[in-house]
Formats: sequence, C-alpha cells, structure tokens
Amino acid sequence: MNEHILVEKRGAVTIVRMNRPDKKNAITRAMYAAMAKALAESDADADVRVRVLFGVPGAFSSGNDLADFMAIATGGEGGTEVYDFLLALASAGKPIVSGVDGIAVGIGTTINLHCDLTLATPRTEFRTPFVDLGLVPEAGSSLLAPAVLGRQNAFALLGLGEGFSAERAKAAGLIYDVVAEEELEAATLAAADAIARKPPEALRIARDLMLGSREALVARIKEEGAQFRARLKSDEAREAFMAFMNRKKG
Repeated sequence: MNEHILVEKRGAVTIVRMNRPDKKNAITRAMYAAMAKALAESDADADVRVRVLFGVPGAFSSGNDLADFMAIATGGEGGTEVYDFLLALASAGKPIVSGVDGIAVGIGTTINLHCDLTLATPRTEFRTPFVDLGLVPEAGSSLLAPAVLGRQNAFALLGLGEGFSAERAKAAGLIYDVVAEEELEAATLAAADAIARKPPEALRIARDLMLGSREALVARIKEEGAQFRARLKSDEAREAFMAFMNRKKG
C-alpha cells in the first residue's frame, strides 16, 4: 500500500504499522491515505473483527509531517487524505486497539482518543503542541478529550501542551494500561485476540451504545479542520514553524 504503512492480516486481526523510523513516524499525506484505506477495507472485510495500530520502537508517531504543514502555510493546498483518515477513525465500525511506545506527538496522541483500548510503555509521552505552533486541536480531540479526560486534564493536554507520561495518561483515562517495552506488541495483540473472540454482533451493539451517534464527532472534526487550515496560514503559525525549524537546524 505504502512503504511507510505496513498492513498485515493475522486471522481476525488486521495490523496497521507506521514504519518511517528515520522521521520518527511523522505522517505524510500518502501515509494518511494508506491508513484510511486499510481501515475502510478491514471494516468491510467480514473476516476481520479488530484492527491494531502500531508504530516503531521508540516512536509511535512524531505527528504530522512538517513539510506538509509548511506547504500549506506558504500558500499551497492540501488534499483530503488527513480528513479521509480522521473520518475512517470516527466512523470505524469495528474495534481499534493501539500499542504506543515512545514519542506520541500531535496526531500520535489524538489518534488514541478514537481507540477502544490503548496500551503504552513507561517511556511513552503523549504531547499535543498545537497551540505552541499557532494551531488548534484536531481529530475531534476538542470534543473527545474533555469527555474522556475531564475539562482540566484536556486543557492541560490540548491548551497548555503539557506532556502526559504513560502513568498520567492511564490515570486520566487516555490509555488502558502500561506495559514493558518488550511486552507491548504481545500484550496489544493478546488484547486484540481477546476482542476478536467475543460474539461479534453483541460486541458491535455494545460498542455502538458506548460511542453513541458519531454525527457530533464528524461535525467537530470538520470544524477543527477548517480552523486548522486557516491557522496554518496565520502569522502566528508561520512564525512558530520557522522558529521550530531553526531550532532543529541548530
């Protein structure tokens, strides 16, 4: 599908692995498109009952690829790949489990708000520096985070941009459990296998009851997206990106 997105089917489980270690799994438009396709195809596959998202050791994802941000900030136009992926998450008809190790920045954090179970390692830190970059929350996180974490934890994460350790994330309800680095993949797949063994129709109904209507979430993703794109072209964002890029060069 894409050299940086590896998709594997193991029985009733589809594994989607971000595999761009040299860029700490910064997600490009092509990667978003590949993941959206994998989620849509596995939703439509009657043999698949659960999906698993992984990164690479030490990096779940460092967030959106900054080159794509810079292209829009300097007058370019993006495609629909990000929105397609977020819509696939928001409308997912089957459970999603994630195993997170190390860096989890921006979408690397907010993607987990859409997951039914997330396991992380002790060295994982969840961080969303949207405001620091002159941007706004995305992926429906401005709706989901207050509901999941409570308003003050959500503000600390999304507004202040504070880093949440794995233990803090577990205490706040962002993730399900913390496991050792060497156990992450096995423990995550074991959780997925346990889900896959449940009566599928009963599980679907139970999950739908817990999630409720997705309309408000989809509407919020659209609203955030419009604000995000506008902010990318703002003076604040351009200055923040240039300062960030200069720090990286230094």
